Amino acid sequence: MKISVIIPTYNEAKGITKTLRELQKRQSAKAYIHEIIVVDGQSLDDTLHQVSKFDGVKSFLSKKSRPKQMNFGAKQAQGDILYFLHADCLPPKDYDKYIAEALQNSHQAGCFRMNFDHNHPWIKFISWLTRFKYRACRGGDQSLFINKSLFEEIQGFDERYPIFEDHEILGKIYSKTKFSVIQKPLVSSARRFREKGILKLQLLFWAIYFKKWLGAKPKELFVFYKKYIN
Repeated sequence: MKISVIIPTYNEAKGITKTLRELQKRQSAKAYIHEIIVVDGQSLDDTLHQVSKFDGVKSFLSKKSRPKQMNFGAKQAQGDILYFLHADCLPPKDYDKYIAEALQNSHQAGCFRMNFDHNHPWIKFISWLTRFKYRACRGGDQSLFINKSLFEEIQGFDERYPIFEDHEILGKIYSKTKFSVIQKPLVSSARRFREKGILKLQLLFWAIYFKKWLGAKPKELFVFYKKYIN
């Protein structure tokens, strides 16, 4: 079993060094990780220079768009398992071993439950919800591992969605296979909550979710996101 880690980046020079260092350090002794691939969306900082300091990490340039970057990374990947990880998230120690065990137990896809690096009660509650298997409790920050064959069968991430691509692909995955939520915490940065305000940002995320549920098109969701969040 060979796992390809795929990390989309854009202006992540400040944090990518820590992420790559921890990824290499937290691999299990069985070394299921075949490669780490960084796909950069033409950053304006020195993200790629920081990546180049790591032996064994491959880097590529792509158009800036997380689904496009992740699909591009999947095409370059040589592993039979794809593991998509955000640049500001750190999986638990032995993460590769836990992924391999989930796949050996008849799961074709899954994620880790999540903790944020923040102790606000509301953020802790959001983190607590991620231990459940309901699709509504999922998000891209939890990372995603998936058999490459299944990823190709469902045609990867929908590139029409510059945002919400994680929920889109999860809908297809949940309809195809038993989804695994590994009960080991991945730690995600709460930097955007700090920047925008915790309750305000959560309400905006819920607004996007319900807009999509009510039939909003990808462009509508992106316009809302650009106006109020990014």
